[in-house]
Amino acid sequence: MNLFSSIEKAYTREHLGAREAQRLAEFIAFGPIVFQVSRLMVKFGILERLRDGAMTLPQIARAAGISEYAAKVLMEASLSIGTVIIDPEKDEYHLTKAGWFLLTDQATRTNMDFNNDVNYEGFFHLEEALKEGKPAGLRHFGPWPTIYEGLSSLPKQVQDSWFGFDHFYSDHSFDEALPIVFAGKPRRIMDVGGNTGRFSQRCVAFDPAVEMTIVDLPQQIGLMKEAVKGDPNASRIHGYGTNLLDPGNGLPDNVHPDVIWMSQFLDCFSEAQILSILLRAAKAMEASTRLMIMETFWDRQKYEPAAFCLTLTSLYFTVMANGNSKMYHSDDFIRLIREAGLEVESIHDGLGQGHSIIVCIKK
Repeated sequence: MNLFSSIEKAYTREHLGAREAQRLAEFIAFGPIVFQVSRLMVKFGILERLRDGAMTLPQIARAAGISEYAAKVLMEASLSIGTVIIDPEKDEYHLTKAGWFLLTDQATRTNMDFNNDVNYEGFFHLEEALKEGKPAGLRHFGPWPTIYEGLSSLPKQVQDSWFGFDHFYSDHSFDEALPIVFAGKPRRIMDVGGNTGRFSQRCVAFDPAVEMTIVDLPQQIGLMKEAVKGDPNASRIHGYGTNLLDPGNGLPDNVHPDVIWMSQFLDCFSEAQILSILLRAAKAMEASTRLMIMETFWDRQKYEPAAFCLTLTSLYFTVMANGNSKMYHSDDFIRLIREAGLEVESIHDGLGQGHSIIVCIKK
């Protein structure tokens, strides 16, 4: 198994002493409580006020609009969690580095909203999902076979957190991805799994001559058309509705794309489904076509906390999304690319929030 150096250091040897390991085990055991306490420390504005200066318990209670009892249990728990510390002489609480990251790091806040609004209640069904290969937690929201069919029907807060999570990780990579995509001056780009059209909008703004075709579920194409209304370049963004889970559905054969773009798309499928989609992509490619796959591969992260987030996000796919996909190791994708009759021309790492782009050509 190939691993970037920071990941290899973290995942191939024991780092904790016995007491540290015991504490981590207890931290895991109380994980759901740790999460909810920390979420409310943010929601009630306590961490934000502590960032501005030390506070006593009565001051915290008044500022947050909660009882001193409520403030006390939250603050004592947060001492143990490690988001605050106390000055025992003045009985004043201070923010720690961990509390600061929880409050100010956009990735952490996005992950917290996503886990609370999308995942939290459904994850009670993780065991069932693992055994059955189906997203057993999704029925908390509706009867759909995958979350993608139900996106347009999810409660607004859930939608906001889902799209916030999806867009945060993709949008931060687009600035660095666009020069790679347009290096060969493509005139026609097929954006497969283009969702609400955010990347296609960036493309038509980046190059005044490019034509975009978004391929996605019919209901997603409807959301995309609403999302791009008012964009002065919307006439160059086209939609093609299809369900690529059906192996009988191919990519449109009238586009003749210079680039086929798949961003955070193939991780929504099992390995067998990925291979099926890659085979259909290869069929739609010409000798000069580049297939560009942008994903957050957990093994190619510069810093270990990113790999931590990605390996745990895999379980969202298990329980909530579809029951059979994950955040992949890049070796798995490269193997499937080769099985589909394609070759890896180049790999670009370190884009945005830990994205990589694998550029593929036909053999």
